[in-house]
Amino acid sequence: MVFSTFTAMNEINVLLDILQQMVKAHPESVFVNSLYQQYCNLGGLSKKQLEGLHAKATTTAGISPNKLATLEAIIKKKPTRERAAATISAARPEKDEAAGKLMNEILEKYPQHKRILFLKSKYNNNEILSAIELAELQKFKTLLLK
Repeated sequence: MVFSTFTAMNEINVLLDILQQMVKAHPESVFVNSLYQQYCNLGGLSKKQLEGLHAKATTTAGISPNKLATLEAIIKKKPTRERAAATISAARPEKDEAAGKLMNEILEKYPQHKRILFLKSKYNNNEILSAIELAELQKFKTLLLK
């Protein structure tokens, strides 16, 4: 591994310094090595990863308090992403019992009526019948059930 303390613009990279010191102090740590690899390959760490690094770095001797304070500032600067709260779904509309009875009456007399069968399937699947469909039911009632 190549340990460089300067970035391309010759600025001090505190996070890289801390990671390098952690790799030297804990060469067998999978956590530290994975953070180091991710930082080198992707160029950054998430807030949770930085918090884990800070917790481990505070217990490691040889890391200056100034660098730990800088790491804390980097963590505080990152946005906290929270999951959206569960949404409350609207109450299911109640079935129109009168429409269900009317469809049953029509289907008793005309069991193969396709439009009534379609409306009955919507009714059974708890779908709302529109005002046009309800008017259509009333029309069928007047035409078919005399």
